[in-house]
Amino acid sequence: MPSPMTFDDLKAAVRDGQIDTVLVCFVDMQGRLMGKRFHAVNFVETSHRETHCCNYLLATDLEMATPEGYAASSWEKGYGDYVMRPDLGTIRPVPWLDGTAMVLCDILDHHTHEPIPHAPRQILKEQIARLKALGFDAMMATELEFFLFEGSLDHIRKSGFRDLTPISGYNEDYHIFQTTKEEGVMRPIRNHLFAAGLPVENTKGEAESGQEELNIRYAPALDCADHHSIAKHAIKEIAWQNGHAATFLPKWHADRVGSSSHVHQSLWTGETPAFYDPDQPYSMSKLMGHYMAGLIAYAPDYTYFLAPYVNSYKRFAKGTFAPTKTVWSVDNRTAGFRLCGDGTKGIRVECRIGGSDLNPYLAQAAMLAAGIKGIEGQMELAPPTKGDVYEDAKAGDIPRSLRDATETLRNSAFLRAAMGDAVIDHYTRADEWELEEFDRTVTDWEIARGFERA
Repeated sequence: MPSPMTFDDLKAAVRDGQIDTVLVCFVDMQGRLMGKRFHAVNFVETSHRETHCCNYLLATDLEMATPEGYAASSWEKGYGDYVMRPDLGTIRPVPWLDGTAMVLCDILDHHTHEPIPHAPRQILKEQIARLKALGFDAMMATELEFFLFEGSLDHIRKSGFRDLTPISGYNEDYHIFQTTKEEGVMRPIRNHLFAAGLPVENTKGEAESGQEELNIRYAPALDCADHHSIAKHAIKEIAWQNGHAATFLPKWHADRVGSSSHVHQSLWTGETPAFYDPDQPYSMSKLMGHYMAGLIAYAPDYTYFLAPYVNSYKRFAKGTFAPTKTVWSVDNRTAGFRLCGDGTKGIRVECRIGGSDLNPYLAQAAMLAAGIKGIEGQMELAPPTKGDVYEDAKAGDIPRSLRDATETLRNSAFLRAAMGDAVIDHYTRADEWELEEFDRTVTDWEIARGFERA
């Protein structure tokens, strides 16, 4: 696999005329890449040290609105600047764009040059540092599920997002013939991401017509989140280049299954898997039991970071492989948490709650914080649930709506201790704004249901 470029590699490529553009990016609250396109000569000469952006970019919504109520930035404070400091260890080519490279940035205060606490990459870095202080490193992998549609994003938007037609006509889960028809999009996705230095494993058809999955190899937690964000961005761009639309909306149709982003995780000490103990049931170490106990006990507290929008909660439905309960089971896809690789050194826990719309930095940070809480408190893991977890009346429920998740987040003493009041207040405000916008919207469903009959 090609490695990401060093800064010296980039300078040589610019000098040779191979690279003329550098995307200088950071990840916003929604998990999107934001930033600037630099002429490559300017970047390697001066802007590799820092550049600037407006601080509203970490206090906005999907529509790029400027909601009131954020302590970090506002009209009253004048919407000043943040510093974007390139992390030169993340430089990589962007093979699907001619002559282009990319670098990810950390976000700093303009005056103090201290990290911005509510920046997603910084939130994850803080939890990685807490874990490191306990003597562990987190390895993670995310699965990216999404839908491909006939027609471009521009065409679909101009048609009012109506009469959406998936790229295939039937369930294509593991289906080689149907996915052969989609290789015009999926092969470039695999190959371009691999050439960009992402450890791509495979793609496959998922359990609905037009639904795809991309799998990227296990990596240290920060690398995993970087890989996820770059891949999601690339999928949209490469699909668009090929005349199709890709969406990571978790539930685009009431009668279709939704898209998830399962997160696999384990802890290591150097080269030693800390979750593995061959003398324990399932080869699950006591440490892993404590970690999972925290992960499960605090799942309602951090569900917002796994399901951040109103639409996210439409995905949680029994019989769809999307979980509804916060319990664990052994290799059982009806549970919120699945034990994978039992009996092997690859033992790990898969969180199945997250939707395709999650921000990987926030999701991973919240789960690490919960796992750390479990380790520090030596929390005891309940026995695994068996059978159809959807029908388990004793199992704890995932919050049923964004409104429920917002209140749970607001009142989470655990997350406030782990991330700080300012961070939780910031993202609670994001929840509130999403609900305010939804509550004032008149939907097609309301009009069709009540226009004549109300």
